Amino acid sequence: VQLMETGGGSVDTGASLNLSCVTNGINFRDYCMAWFRQAPGKEREGVFYITPNNGAYDFGTTEGRFTVSRDSTRSTIYLHMSRLKPEETAMYYCAATTPVNICPLAPAPYNFWGKGTQVTVSS
Repeated sequence: VQLMETGGGSVDTGASLNLSCVTNGINFRDYCMAWFRQAPGKEREGVFYITPNNGAYDFGTTEGRFTVSRDSTRSTIYLHMSRLKPEETAMYYCAATTPVNICPLAPAPYNFWGKGTQVTVSS
């Protein structure tokens, strides 16, 4: 199983970035997919998850500035980030798990993780 994030980079405050996560080796249509982020010295926090039926859940950490989508034909999820802030500098990870009634909110139940893509926002 492989998850690979791309699209990170160094941007100025207020800029936008679009992250992608391509998956391989899972039955993508059956999986909860999520974006998490982790800043240095901080715990990993949820950003969004998206269900197998394309239901998106916002963890409330981005004030409506981010959106998530998935493309089952490409086994890929996307994170569209706008009006970025310096405090959102972090490694951004995608993760996958099979749902048990609902998609999990915590990182621990996610079985598969990508290596992350770095987002750096300068003030």
